[in-house]
Amino acid sequence: MSKIHIMDEILANKIAAGEVVERCSSVVKELVENSIDAGATEIKIELQEAGTKEIKVTDNGSGMEKEDARLAFSRHATSKLLDEDDLYRIETLGFRGEALPSIASVSKVTLETSTGEVGTLLRLEGGHIISESSSSARKGTIMTISDLFYNTPARLKHMKSLYTELANITDYVNKIALSHPDITFTLSNNDHVILHTDGSNQVLKTIKAIYGLEVAKRMIHVANEDDDYVIDGYISLPEVHRSSRNHMVTLVNGRVVRNMELNRVINDSYHSFKPDNRYPIVVLEITVDPSLIDVNIHPTKMDIKFSKFEELKELIGTMIREVLHQKTLIPHIEVEEVKKEEPDEVEVKEKPKYVEQQLFVERTVEEEENPYTKVETPLIVNEDFVNKEEVDYVTPVVTEKKDRLPEIYPVGVVHGTYIICQNEQGMYLIDQHAAKERVNYEYYMKKLGNPNQASTPLLFPITMECSNSEFIILKEHFDTLRHLGFVIEEFGVNSIIVKAHPAWLPHNYEEQAIRKIIDVLIHCDKNFSIEKFNERTATMLSCKMAIKANMKISMEEIEHLIDDLRNCDNPFNCPHGRPTIVYYSNYDLEKLFKRSGFENKV
Repeated sequence: MSKIHIMDEILANKIAAGEVVERCSSVVKELVENSIDAGATEIKIELQEAGTKEIKVTDNGSGMEKEDARLAFSRHATSKLLDEDDLYRIETLGFRGEALPSIASVSKVTLETSTGEVGTLLRLEGGHIISESSSSARKGTIMTISDLFYNTPARLKHMKSLYTELANITDYVNKIALSHPDITFTLSNNDHVILHTDGSNQVLKTIKAIYGLEVAKRMIHVANEDDDYVIDGYISLPEVHRSSRNHMVTLVNGRVVRNMELNRVINDSYHSFKPDNRYPIVVLEITVDPSLIDVNIHPTKMDIKFSKFEELKELIGTMIREVLHQKTLIPHIEVEEVKKEEPDEVEVKEKPKYVEQQLFVERTVEEEENPYTKVETPLIVNEDFVNKEEVDYVTPVVTEKKDRLPEIYPVGVVHGTYIICQNEQGMYLIDQHAAKERVNYEYYMKKLGNPNQASTPLLFPITMECSNSEFIILKEHFDTLRHLGFVIEEFGVNSIIVKAHPAWLPHNYEEQAIRKIIDVLIHCDKNFSIEKFNERTATMLSCKMAIKANMKISMEEIEHLIDDLRNCDNPFNCPHGRPTIVYYSNYDLEKLFKRSGFENKV
């Protein structure tokens, strides 16, 4: 008797469902993508108990005829691919024809759809159509999924908590809303609205709906392109960051994708602008000819392959680095004003329309055409993003390199750590340790990147004993140290002797610096690169040799430190990403002392 037989179609669909329908968010993803492919401009997602009880997706797309509605639940039934050639130029979000039969096989489905004439109502259980009737002629589709995994208890018990399921759905809807800002999305759970976008085709408004007004105010528009790729989107100022990479959203031709390499390039572009263990908020739309990408890799269609991937990474990295290096990145500390009733006869001062050092995101129409254009005109209040009642904010003035820090004058020090400065615009606080770290970092990076071979001999050579594994690594990189100006040799078993060092090592800290540099070299990654070694060495030396907190310095030293900071390529952050300087406007100071609402009578 034969042991091999053809699997029952329903059983095969249940197995296929494991590739497509892993949890509630998988169902939402497939249904929403179908709605987008159908040309919907309004999509409403209603959940009951985070989707475990019911998922209802309503759209105003093209709808389906009766025959198409029945056929849609057959495996590999699709309107999006006609032949093999179409597989290499996919322009729709869905194309496999597996989602609906897979979902129907593990749930109870109600489909109501119409092209604008007589509608069709289908009810399915476990993949079988159990009833069919006519429905209203409302154009569009309503898909209701109930009791997900009711007939596959093994998969049901592996579902996460309601909060986890809801978080996964919300995360997906947030990203698909960012990829299609021209569509109105509404997401609700147990009749409570979680997200609503207005479909105005403005990405910044969608960012505001997801992350809030304060984050949206601190987003920067970016754009770049070459012969193959067009990139457009928003990146957050370095002061806005999160603990997870999940907020770096990359979109390709309207599709939400995940690519660890692109995320790494984006995050590396922020290096020294933010803490290394924090990640920016980024929304980048990549437009490319469909023939240059392959989305037919994984059933989720979120992993894709790029042609000319190295060019794309360089395009993105260069774009972000150039934008960040052109911005004035002094965090503006805004004081929240406590509203209270004032006497009728008191005149209220008008809030300044703009302040020179305030940082913002939305550009004027002229600027958006070329995001790298330097602005020489006065600051312009943005009136297009939100209502005037909600916020006043302005575009930043982009100044020439090496003149990005405003002219400021020191007046004192708080706790031996924070330097107080002022100018006509307001007050500045400088962290003396972070500022000196930045100055040192750029000095050592230049020395490491351009070694002049000038060495200083040691009166008493330094010997170091290593473990056998450390000695092997160190011996492999003797040439790197010699290139920097070290005179280094083997000295017995698993030992070295240093007879001379680069002349630029900090005075009176030579031995400490030598030991630190060798330690950095020993503990570099397996994939050694001189760039990473130089960066880590400069970071280590800059921190160890910087002014410490609570260390008293003279006013002359303070002025010299500020001058050095002004000459830095990035005067706004230490090498670890912490801010070197923060800013309080005159208006903020007046609010702190309750002076902003009253005319001075004296």
